[in-house]
Amino acid sequence: MACLLEAPLRISVLSEVTATSRHYVDRLFDPDPQKVLQGVIDMKNAVIGNNKQKANLIVLGAVPRLLYLLQQSSSSLELRTECAVVLGSLAMGTENNIKSLVDCHIIPALLQGLLCPDLIFIEACLRCLRTVFISPVTPVQLLYTTPEHQTVLFNHGAIQNIAPLLISPSYKVRMQALKCFSVLAYENTQVSMTLVNVLVDGELLSQVFVRMMQRDQPIEMQLTAAKCLTYMCRAGAIRTDDSCIVLKTLPCLVRMCSKEHLLEERVEGAETLAYLMEPDVELQRIASTTDHLVAMLADYFKYPSSVSAITDIKRLDHDLKHAHELRQAAFKLYASLGSNDEDIRKKITETENMMDRIVSGLSESSIKVRLAAVRCLHSLSRSVQQLRTSFHDHAVWKPLMKLLQNAPDEVLVMASSTLCNLLLEFSPSKEPILESGVIELLCSLTQSDSPALRVNGIWALMNMAFQADQKVKVEIVRCLGTEQLFRLLSDPDTNVLMKTLGLLRNLLSTRPHIDQIMSSHGKQIMQAVTLILEAEHNIEVKEQTLCILANIADGNSAKELIMTNDDMLQKIKYYMGHSNVKLQLAATFCISNLIWNEEDGSQERQDKLREMGFVDILHKLSQASDPNLSDRAKTAMQQYLA
Repeated sequence: MACLLEAPLRISVLSEVTATSRHYVDRLFDPDPQKVLQGVIDMKNAVIGNNKQKANLIVLGAVPRLLYLLQQSSSSLELRTECAVVLGSLAMGTENNIKSLVDCHIIPALLQGLLCPDLIFIEACLRCLRTVFISPVTPVQLLYTTPEHQTVLFNHGAIQNIAPLLISPSYKVRMQALKCFSVLAYENTQVSMTLVNVLVDGELLSQVFVRMMQRDQPIEMQLTAAKCLTYMCRAGAIRTDDSCIVLKTLPCLVRMCSKEHLLEERVEGAETLAYLMEPDVELQRIASTTDHLVAMLADYFKYPSSVSAITDIKRLDHDLKHAHELRQAAFKLYASLGSNDEDIRKKITETENMMDRIVSGLSESSIKVRLAAVRCLHSLSRSVQQLRTSFHDHAVWKPLMKLLQNAPDEVLVMASSTLCNLLLEFSPSKEPILESGVIELLCSLTQSDSPALRVNGIWALMNMAFQADQKVKVEIVRCLGTEQLFRLLSDPDTNVLMKTLGLLRNLLSTRPHIDQIMSSHGKQIMQAVTLILEAEHNIEVKEQTLCILANIADGNSAKELIMTNDDMLQKIKYYMGHSNVKLQLAATFCISNLIWNEEDGSQERQDKLREMGFVDILHKLSQASDPNLSDRAKTAMQQYLA
């Protein structure tokens, strides 16, 4: 009998809870404003710590009514504030609660509430907004730093509404407003361009941010203000040589990297500084000589000082997490510092144990540290001097090759970019990398869905093929396969196409190599060249293709593939008369190779090309205003006179 009674009892309890929740919602619609206010206050007390009650009220439609009351100018300030408090409490429930609130457009309503001059109401709105934004189902980075969401906030008057809060008497309000600006401005030109013209109590917003970076302000405020100016600068709204960047923002961020600051502050300072100066060589040079920054960053690798002495597991996890974050930030900042200037790169590699630290970083357990380490390595690999010295001495190609095995795409892109530099002709690492069987790995990258990986795979092969012996070239063609090679020649990504043409050009150099490759794949290569010259491509693509044709024309037997193809000869004639000098020069180079006197069959080729009108074109080009073009045409003409 007990089992039979259990279900009805449950239904009875549920009905009671639902009835209570319904009563709270019904009171929101009472015509008496005082009763509505009391109803909201009672609802507030009922939902505190009660997730079931929160869920019931949401299901029964309390949120749209609360938002309506919050936005009505006829509602008393007390009622609007209590509504914001209840909404904030509902947001503290489950993730489903947050989703429901967002679906009801709570964010624009709360942002609109920031227009109100009442500080208590503003704080209630900000508190609710903060709860919504820190939820895992509403990630702040996703919401604020994508242009679509930033635009929504921008269009809802976020800037005008939030700017006055920067001079609020409440520190918490000022900080929340500042944080909001930092995420709104991130990589958003529209927002940043608007911010530079905003006045706060008669003062430009940028100057308000500068004041907030002063040493007497709390560190949190200094850092966040520096972020705002950094993001505005990177978005193009403030010049990199503006005094507020050079004399205020950059020194502030360098200051944050020193040992006197908390670990979190040092991480945030370093990462923001890296982002600020990433594209600007002058800022990199200034930073590298400010407060011994390069040496200061070496300390980031010395934490924790003694992991083995730590017995508390939680403490150990905490310290290791911070150690990873510090190393990641240091690698990022070193990468940014050394991305352009040779002297800075030298200074970095000469910092104590730096190359050993980078090599160790490539095999760290943290994927973020591995990525930052390889980014740093890539930055340093742009130096011919470092490739020949420290990279060779530390055999960095070995951990780099290991990193390329089964790495996530983000790491793979940066690692393969670095590999491209290590495969340059003057790099001592090129030979051992070749012997390690890298060709197959690079060919597999060219089949990736990621354009960046396809570019890097083909770029590395292009570098590898430069002045390579015949064995290496044959292996590249065999492993890549003609089908994949020609698929890359029709790739929609222009970078992939250009690097593939570069590879083909390097493969088709040195006469015996040209003749051998064209004897096996000549028909397909000529088809590919024809398609590219006929299609809508930019000047650089056409020029590279004509250079390939000029290389083919330099072969002993390969040149006959051009001479027996009247359609191709007509295309060369067309490009000799093109309006672009680069294309004229490349096409003329091709004809020059075809008619060169010292080679067998030159007389027959000269006669045919004379009949087709090429001599007249060469004569005309010999008087061109461009000296290179006229010289090339004169050189070709001399072959007829010899």
